[in-house]
Amino acid sequence: MLEDFINAFSNFKRNKIRTFLSLLGIIIGVASVIVIMSMGSSSTKQVQDTFGSNGLDMVSVSSGFKRRMREAISLQFNESFRETMFGQIENIKKIWYKNTCSMTVSYGDTSVSITATAVETDYLQEYGLKLESGNYFSVTDNVMGTQKIILGSEIASSLFPNGDAVGKIVNVVVSKVSFSFTVCGVLKEQTSGMENTTTGCYIIRGFYSKKIKANPEASTIMVQAVSTEKATELVTTITEYCEQVSGTEGSVNVTSMQTIIEQISSITNTMSIMLSAIAAISLLVGGIGIMNIMIVTVTERRQEIGIRKALGASPAVIRQQFLIESASITLMGGTIGIILGILLSIAVEFVRSLSFIISWQSCIIAFVFSVFVGIFFGLSPASRAAKLDPVAALA
Repeated sequence: MLEDFINAFSNFKRNKIRTFLSLLGIIIGVASVIVIMSMGSSSTKQVQDTFGSNGLDMVSVSSGFKRRMREAISLQFNESFRETMFGQIENIKKIWYKNTCSMTVSYGDTSVSITATAVETDYLQEYGLKLESGNYFSVTDNVMGTQKIILGSEIASSLFPNGDAVGKIVNVVVSKVSFSFTVCGVLKEQTSGMENTTTGCYIIRGFYSKKIKANPEASTIMVQAVSTEKATELVTTITEYCEQVSGTEGSVNVTSMQTIIEQISSITNTMSIMLSAIAAISLLVGGIGIMNIMIVTVTERRQEIGIRKALGASPAVIRQQFLIESASITLMGGTIGIILGILLSIAVEFVRSLSFIISWQSCIIAFVFSVFVGIFFGLSPASRAAKLDPVAALA
């Protein structure tokens, strides 16, 4: 077999241009598959990096489409609803209520208009939002409804360019009512999924329910699952529970970061597989080219085949010789295609500023498939060579 490999490569050297042209289809097909799969993996990684690793165990529940259309709905996000949901749905670790309000925050001559989020104690910590400076809200802050505020990093930079925001008193205007808030913390800029650590700001919900809107229903519920793996399952469970309680389909929108990432990753993977399948067509076209060139080779080497058969070579040995030669062509094409595909992937991902990720699984699959193509399409010419009559071949 080793001798057949050596003879195959010797034959390639004698017909370099013809061999190169027959390799092109295999090279292009393998390189295309690797580039597409690599871009798919890099895009998935980029999505995960964009959303970050915080809040993956959180499930967001808000009023659904039909409620916004002012259709009758009996679901109310009050304390009774929270207690009931916590008691009846499994795999819930904790439930937080949130409200939002538009406000203008000013310090000195600088003011910014933002949407503030009223949160409960420990929510920011449990979500994984880190502080650049200062402290989180305490239980006392929520009970007493203290006038404290935590600013996003860009908001803090705008109001306090010298970076000394913590402890300063800012003026906050909500619905034309003015309040004085003490800045107790500044968020560290980070990827944070559904929360905004740069242009958002947070106040304690105890203050919101005392001074802005008395005994408010929550506009959004944040449900923390007992684990990240349970978050996706909770989306379905909570949706079914809320629709059962309200008696209205579509009464709530239930989403989780984990679900969103899984959906995007699934779409990206599906697209990659489809494009790879299309690219694999060029492998088949390359295989047809290989078969064509092997038929020509068999025709040109009739005398060689006749001599070997006259010296005692069996049809199986002749068949093996040409199959190895055919597989060697695609093996060489697959190797060059993998190297070319990796280089192109590096170039494309550098241009697109993506993380460089090579799908080694796709390399192996493309390589094995290319060899299979060589054997499959070389089978017919090899069989033709094996069936040649030695007398007719030497004539």
